[in-house]
Amino acid sequence: MFYKINNSAGGEKLEGFQNRLSSEYTKKIKELEKLPLSQPFYPLKSCSWNHEEKYGIFELLKGSRLTMGANVKKFEEEFSAYNKIKYSVMVNSGSSANLIIISSLILCPKYDLNRGDEIIVPAIGWSTSYAPLIQYGLKLKFVDVNSNTWNIDETLVKKAITKKTKAVLAINILGNPSNLYVLKEICESNNIILIEDNCESLGASINQKKAGTFGVAGSNSFHFSHHIQTIEGGMISTNDEQLYHYLLSLRSHGWIRELPYKNFILNKSGNEFEDFFKFVLPGYNLKPNEINGLVGRIQLKKFPKFLLQRNKNARYFNYLFNSSNYCNIQKSIGNSSWFGFGLILKGKLLNKRALVIYELNKNGVQTRPIVTGNILKNPMEKFLNYSIFNKLSNTEIIDTNGLFLGNDHRDLIPQITRVKEVLENIIKKSNL
Repeated sequence: MFYKINNSAGGEKLEGFQNRLSSEYTKKIKELEKLPLSQPFYPLKSCSWNHEEKYGIFELLKGSRLTMGANVKKFEEEFSAYNKIKYSVMVNSGSSANLIIISSLILCPKYDLNRGDEIIVPAIGWSTSYAPLIQYGLKLKFVDVNSNTWNIDETLVKKAITKKTKAVLAINILGNPSNLYVLKEICESNNIILIEDNCESLGASINQKKAGTFGVAGSNSFHFSHHIQTIEGGMISTNDEQLYHYLLSLRSHGWIRELPYKNFILNKSGNEFEDFFKFVLPGYNLKPNEINGLVGRIQLKKFPKFLLQRNKNARYFNYLFNSSNYCNIQKSIGNSSWFGFGLILKGKLLNKRALVIYELNKNGVQTRPIVTGNILKNPMEKFLNYSIFNKLSNTEIIDTNGLFLGNDHRDLIPQITRVKEVLENIIKKSNL
């Protein structure tokens, strides 16, 4: 017996209603896609969805299961295959990915990471790259970034290591991998943990090995402004089965429900009544939903084309600005996935960032700081237990004279050209 839908034509079967609604939805989507979007000439981000994601969501809504299920699991498997890594765990954001990486390393006895231990970090990164470190009582040792790559300076990491050092966090900035082979070697030779925050660098690689797979675990983000967009979402990648089990449990309340019968935390009894509600860790609820998982699967299939266009845009950006006498640009290690395009003003534009931002905005070009700039200049600094190794000279230059522009799946040659025209016009008009 079908549920009756009341309308002007009387009751109709649910199946008929769904078919009619599907036809009306298809028509409406096609109409909406023809409408011009109200956005700046050169925005920091744009939507990479088309009818595939929208139709997929609509089909999901016909069913009753939207909480984490088959699509999330399949997306995790496909993501692992793309990155050539054993295990992936999807969560509701890249920030949550960072959180349960640190939580799992603290709780998993294999890693012997404890409150009060020292972790070496770069001074440029997102707030939630550092927040879990604070929340789990780690002591941060800040080192400067490399002047060319803007990532953690591996030569300083090597010098900063002491007997107290237990881990290094590499944050891959703006699509550019840190010097990960060198960092991995440094960490292995000193018996310390390498962690990657790869939220801005999906698809980047060094010698065909993907960024986010060099450390014991790596985080990824699928927020609207990132390489693939699942509304909200994140992923952890790891080759360690034991860590994988901790991540699964911590993602979902700290229970053992999603773990295999034999696992590294607590073996199941075989009694579902008990096993489904057995809590073993102080977990969270960081689960994604089926919409996030389905859209992730669709976007991941499109991602090679997205990445190809990002690289084309990057080649043009580098062609225009690589030899500029008024700004420096980021130099890549391996193959960057070009999250965005950074500029560090110099020469005639040195310390003229406010003017540059004003003129770019006036011409429809959105800008923002390079990640957070110097994280220690943010008010959250008062919550950090930290020290600074040497000086943060390069970080300061980026903080005071850096800005970045967007990159995405579209051809941005006209937009990038306008940036160059605006910057050169500033110099010309101001007689700089």
